[in-house]
Amino acid sequence: MGNMAKQTILVCDDDREIVEAIDIYLQQEGYEVLKAYDGEEALEMLKEHEVHLLIMDVMMPRLDGIRATLKIREQSSIPIIILSAKAEDSDKILGLNIGADDYVEKPFNPLELVARVKSQLRRYTQLGNAADASEAVYAVGGLSIHDDLKEVTVDGEAVRLTPIEYNILLLLVKNQGKVFSINQIYENIWNEDAIGADNTVAVHIRHIREKIEINPKEPRYLKVVWGVGYKIDKN
Repeated sequence: MGNMAKQTILVCDDDREIVEAIDIYLQQEGYEVLKAYDGEEALEMLKEHEVHLLIMDVMMPRLDGIRATLKIREQSSIPIIILSAKAEDSDKILGLNIGADDYVEKPFNPLELVARVKSQLRRYTQLGNAADASEAVYAVGGLSIHDDLKEVTVDGEAVRLTPIEYNILLLLVKNQGKVFSINQIYENIWNEDAIGADNTVAVHIRHIREKIEINPKEPRYLKVVWGVGYKIDKN
């Protein structure tokens, strides 16, 4: 990482062996690791330390990962990767629904987890690292994206998006009128092959709509092209 400051990752799971295992892999990659063993502890840690990414189990005592994610999203848009032992889609979709950025099933391959950590951090750093970007403002009707500041406004009102929501919206707004399939969106944003991407992308699209559309059921901006994908109309 050269002389860059170390990035700090908070790992939260009530299974201490899993926390230790993740700790070893992340430290090998040069990350600082903080540890918590339930959602309450994770929230305390986030108040006391600068954390760049959170890896969190769903099933935990005191405060589970889903409720903890909801609380964190009230104040922060740091990347959150959820771990869950259940292979059920419902858990995954619930996690993404409430603002998690990614999801890894247990038992997981540690190298895959590390790869996802890197991918999320890269995306988040690009989001925050606007200083060297040229003055870039993209507008469609009352929707405006100020890419330097990573600000989205609708009719002058600021809209808070997570990094993934922002990147999806930016991709569509930059390419007004062009239709992107779910797989194209996934491959553009996640930089990996789209396997089982449908639900993931659909959930994020729904969130974006809830935030930017006055009536999400009759969207002004983010349109579905049935059987093909999504687009932002040229206004």
